[in-house]
Amino acid sequence: MPKELFVDPQVMRKADRLRVPEIPVHAYATPLAEERQRYGDKTLIRVLRDMMMVREFETMLASFKAQGAYAGIEFVYKGPAHLSIGQEGAAVGSALALKPDDHIFGSHRSHGEFIAKGLSAIAGLEPAALAAIMEGHQGGAMLRSVEKILGGDNETEVAETFLLLGLLAEIFMRASGFNGGMGGSMHAFFLPFGAYPNNAIVGGSAGIATGAAMRKRLGGDGGITVAYSGDGSTGCGPVWEAMNFSSMAQLKGLWPEEHRGGLPVLFCFNNNFYAMGGQTIGETAGWDRLSRIGAGINPDAMHAETVDGTNPLAVADAVARKRALLVEGAGPALLDVECYRATGHSTSDANAYRSRDEIKAWTAHDPIALYAASLKEAGILDDTVEAALAEGVAARVRMVTAAAVDPAIAAPVDIRANPTLIGELMFSNTAIALPPEPVGTFNDPASTSRVRQLAKKARHGIDENGGLHSPMRAVTIRDALFETLLHHFTHDESLIGYGEECREWGGAFGVYRGLSDILPYDRLFNAPISEAAIVATAIGYAMEGGRAVVELMYTDFIGRAGDEIFNQMAKWQSMSAGMLKLPVVLRCSIGSKYGAQHSQDWSGLVAHIPGLKVVYPSTPYDAKGLLASALAGNDPVIFFESQRLYDATEMFHEGGVPEDYYQVPIGVPDVKREGTDVTILTLGPSLYAAVGAAETLAAEHGVSAEIIDARSLVPFDYETVLKSVRKTGRILLVSEASERGSFLMTLAADIGRYAHGDLTAPPQVLGSPNWIVPGAEMESTYFPQAQDIIDIVCCELIPEKNTDYRGLRGWDGLDLSRRGI
Repeated sequence: MPKELFVDPQVMRKADRLRVPEIPVHAYATPLAEERQRYGDKTLIRVLRDMMMVREFETMLASFKAQGAYAGIEFVYKGPAHLSIGQEGAAVGSALALKPDDHIFGSHRSHGEFIAKGLSAIAGLEPAALAAIMEGHQGGAMLRSVEKILGGDNETEVAETFLLLGLLAEIFMRASGFNGGMGGSMHAFFLPFGAYPNNAIVGGSAGIATGAAMRKRLGGDGGITVAYSGDGSTGCGPVWEAMNFSSMAQLKGLWPEEHRGGLPVLFCFNNNFYAMGGQTIGETAGWDRLSRIGAGINPDAMHAETVDGTNPLAVADAVARKRALLVEGAGPALLDVECYRATGHSTSDANAYRSRDEIKAWTAHDPIALYAASLKEAGILDDTVEAALAEGVAARVRMVTAAAVDPAIAAPVDIRANPTLIGELMFSNTAIALPPEPVGTFNDPASTSRVRQLAKKARHGIDENGGLHSPMRAVTIRDALFETLLHHFTHDESLIGYGEECREWGGAFGVYRGLSDILPYDRLFNAPISEAAIVATAIGYAMEGGRAVVELMYTDFIGRAGDEIFNQMAKWQSMSAGMLKLPVVLRCSIGSKYGAQHSQDWSGLVAHIPGLKVVYPSTPYDAKGLLASALAGNDPVIFFESQRLYDATEMFHEGGVPEDYYQVPIGVPDVKREGTDVTILTLGPSLYAAVGAAETLAAEHGVSAEIIDARSLVPFDYETVLKSVRKTGRILLVSEASERGSFLMTLAADIGRYAHGDLTAPPQVLGSPNWIVPGAEMESTYFPQAQDIIDIVCCELIPEKNTDYRGLRGWDGLDLSRRGI
């Protein structure tokens, strides 16, 4: 919504026709003689050898799945095998055109891309750099194993064996695998060779590769990113969101000159004509050629092109041309690489959805056979050399396979020896240290009205006379969040922020207000209404070494980014055995007044997913300090904020909200009010209902309530709560989330176990009914109120003090209908 972009009615209402660029289909016609001059015979033969390597590797996995043996080696492989036999030309051809610093993001069927990119990187890296990479992985342990089984010191042979053994050990879930056995077949990667994570979710790499490309553009690292996926992924919304995100007009028109240009990301669709058993052309898709979809994204039609994937040189030519465009800032680009999957979707696929005649017809278009024939016709290859290549490849794969199944060389992950190994990988629990002085390019914050207004506000919500400051006169949660964001933006050049309405609007609820006057477009920008892309690009940006704080306007919109939050953001640190860090903070506001689709507390839903830190502050002091910890940390954090509390001032912390930067540790509850008779543990806005209840309990019932604000859901340090329960013997847990399946139910169960000997009554949980959230007029009848808390304390936890008490609502602990149980 920048004012400089004038929406002119005279232009928009003018009659016209849209014109779409022509999209080439199988246009490659370069004579092989020219390719010989371009690459040389040695490289052209290496292309054939690399295709054979991919084919033999995949054949080996197929043999283990079908027969439990390969080349006389017996092994029971229990994992998945989505093979790319028939697609070798696409993988090796694209890798031929890529540089070592280009990064690929694969799919569930990306062993071929992984191997091809690795072999290409090995061919392109200097010997010293290659040696350093192998020595640096797992302290050189894998390199020592390779040197031992090879018995030689040929640098290229050592590196290629290192590549194959690291991948196969990972597929077999060995501790020596590239990712410590935590990723396996569908998630393997090796960053130093430019092979970034493969992704088991269809189309899952699209948004991540887009975010990685954004980091390459902003970080000045050079190179491009490639998002590999199949034709079936064109039916996935997140793929379209990613393509649109990468094409945002602001990239070429509003971003600063030094970072201006389309994102350097290539969407490379390996189109094998099938999405599992569904045939895209003629059945499940509307396009006749996949490349046609580029016309729906931007006026350049994403420079889309359909390429013959059986010809590695045609693919290399197309990728090289697209790469040149991307480096120049003309991205994104799209390639429809047509190839044919000769085997089933997986090894359990009976191919019932396609005819034998079709499979036979495509046999004549086998990429390896066709390419070898073309080399022979040109006099580059003969039968003897071809046979020697095939024999050498088979021997290499057999040697690597024998090593990968040998526990003495590739030891299995020993969970029995370290039962908490996986748990130790969930979070890094590390953080960066910010420099003492500001860094980067931005406008002086002191010159902005927001900062000047903040300087005049009181830091505490209570004035010198004991009265309450209005939100206009004291620092609020909204202000506290702004102060932390401003500090990190001005002290961490790698941090970017985006989401819906983050610039001129100031964020939907004003947290970002004023930041657009300070930060340039490439540090803070409006994203499309594309929740999946917002989260996925942040993940990719972090994988490439950046840091991101992104916002979903309402918690209810988490559903639009479910896979990106639950399967991507939550899992890559652990699936990488800690090799990846994901410093992403996802801000989500929990709504109010807007009813069932805009007012839900889904904190328990997110807390259920392993791998996410989850924070929900209720006071300005905590909000400022917890956001600082989240932004400084190297782990993914979901940061919930209540819309009803944005104007809350500081009522608890002595001295109010400090002006200086500080951090509050994530996971540590805080005692807000001391008491002796009952503990009330709250999450979110329920803190204030609990305070009101505590005052009434003390004044009218002689009950002293200790109030603890959870502040965080994951992690959660129980000691503060258990210490309180040892004193009070009773606990009530309160939040505004629906009671059934809420996170408080988990806390209550754990407290019941850990404090069993100290409790005089079972833990009680009070949440909202398991119904839809009503509109504003009925919210007070839905969310827990102070009187509800009093009812439970007086009727269920301390009935001996209040034998005749039934509360204002006639509470009956046995009548569970209101609570929706």
